[in-house]
Amino acid sequence: MKTRVLMVCLGNICRSPLAEGILKSKVDPEKVFVDSAGTGDWHVDSEPDKRSIAIASKNGLDISQQRGRQFSKKDFQDFDHIFVMDNRNFKDVIAMAETDEERQKVHLILEEIFPSENVDVPDPYHGGDQGFENVYMMLDEATDELKRKLESGEL
Repeated sequence: MKTRVLMVCLGNICRSPLAEGILKSKVDPEKVFVDSAGTGDWHVDSEPDKRSIAIASKNGLDISQQRGRQFSKKDFQDFDHIFVMDNRNFKDVIAMAETDEERQKVHLILEEIFPSENVDVPDPYHGGDQGFENVYMMLDEATDELKRKLESGEL
């Protein structure tokens, strides 16, 4: 059975599409399904931000076919692990959880490289290209750890 991983940010056009694309590039698609969503509905059916597409492309990834969607309660049933990009996303997703089992699925993605530090992936939307570069590097490192845990059975 495939492990199902969901990446979540605010609008599902900057950080979570990058996290989805990066992790997808590192795992066996026969064993791991990766998707992304946003807590807000502003960008449903929109492609990722052009700057996310550009930084992904610069690193050999094509995320241009992804389309934004909004996180829903059903995602708790459909996914084994839910990785959120920041503390605001964490609060929004946890608020929708109805059981301890659902709450246990939700984690800050940067906990993978900064355990117990509550570090956010900064939202690069209102900044320049360097913000997207920085986000890519953070997510690349965090997804290396996720890949290791998925392969070792720790996740």
